[in-house]
Amino acid sequence: MGSFSIWHWLIVLVIVLLIFGTKKLRNMGSDLGGAVKGFKDGMKSDDAAKKPDGQIASTTASASGSTIEGEIKDRQKS
Repeated sequence: MGSFSIWHWLIVLVIVLLIFGTKKLRNMGSDLGGAVKGFKDGMKSDDAAKKPDGQIASTTASASGSTIEGEIKDRQKS
């Protein structure tokens, strides 16, 4: 009961085609391909947002051109 032969896979393919139909399988394939392409594009844009030294670039601060100022307070040691 090891691996399936080519005839087993052909029978499974025919049954799947009869159940779902070629149009629905084609639509599912194109949807899956679009999702994979979108994921790859997202990963590429994430890599482009990183600086060479490994820090993530701040796109919001550079886009607005404003500087965020803050105040640092020292804690008293007891």
